[in-house]
Amino acid sequence: MLLKHELIQNSMGMAKVTVLVAVYNASAYLKECLDSLLNQTLRDIQIICIDDCSTDNSLSILHDYMKLDSRIEVVHLDENHGQAFARNEGLKQAKGDYVCFLDADDWYASGALEQAVNGFSHEGVDTVLFNVSMDYTDYSEIYPLPDFDFLSGEEAFRMSLTWQIHGVYMVRTSIHQRFPYDTTCRLYSDDNTTRLHYLHSRRVGRCQGVYHYRQHSSSATHQVSVRRFDYLKANESMKSVLLQLKVSRDILSLYENHRWLNLVGVYMFYFVHGKALKEGERQWGLQELHRTWATIDRTLLDQNTTKKFGYRVMPTWTLFRLQEWLYFTLRGFLGKNV
Repeated sequence: MLLKHELIQNSMGMAKVTVLVAVYNASAYLKECLDSLLNQTLRDIQIICIDDCSTDNSLSILHDYMKLDSRIEVVHLDENHGQAFARNEGLKQAKGDYVCFLDADDWYASGALEQAVNGFSHEGVDTVLFNVSMDYTDYSEIYPLPDFDFLSGEEAFRMSLTWQIHGVYMVRTSIHQRFPYDTTCRLYSDDNTTRLHYLHSRRVGRCQGVYHYRQHSSSATHQVSVRRFDYLKANESMKSVLLQLKVSRDILSLYENHRWLNLVGVYMFYFVHGKALKEGERQWGLQELHRTWATIDRTLLDQNTTKKFGYRVMPTWTLFRLQEWLYFTLRGFLGKNV
């Protein structure tokens, strides 16, 4: 088999919360991450650490911590598959009533998990958002959430399309196991999972527990890379799931308008950075843009999305490309970064 599991079981039975920690070459931050879990005021937790074939000493650190605390379990993958795949391997072992994640370079405030669990005491709540602290080298800032106590699942889905609400939360295990992490792309696909969890929650609440999200200066999502075009494929995967679930036309329309906006956004990346890519990558990216343009259902687009120049529906791909060239040239993007 290409995949080898090294799973060290402990004697713990059911837990209140399962925390998924995907680890890849995170030795510089891993101890701080794990210490934040061991110091939680909520003791009844299962910590599943999935080493995604690290080449540093991350796995050794995990084994050391596992010896210190029986709540820690270690899954070792002998090939690197990416964060979503790794989390899904941990999700298969989840024993908690609720599931959340913690990236290996981030950490929770000491009462965060207990405060999130308390949020499920309200009737109908299936998902609870944390407060997120965006921690830079020299300062921190709290992710600005709108003022609400509870949202319906559909309201949360709508707000997540523009990230009025973030994607850091605790969710009932039954929902998470029904909708595991989307592995279509190494980047961007996790947005799909978040939105499906929101959409299938009766109510989405919030708590004051803080998730500390370490901000790196070189985030993969901001690099000039051919992988930026994967955003289109991730969006297409989400639409496919929505069709399979037979969601309402209103929800499907919302998402198709979201796809159209993202098409223009990724075209801007192509326009500005295309020459920095290899010839084959540039041609592949253009093909992905064309394929996405062709598969969007125009009957689901609304006037608010398409009325502005640069976003208008054109009858042919050639005219659409001409529109984008004019739009981004007039905006002064030529030769500038996005």
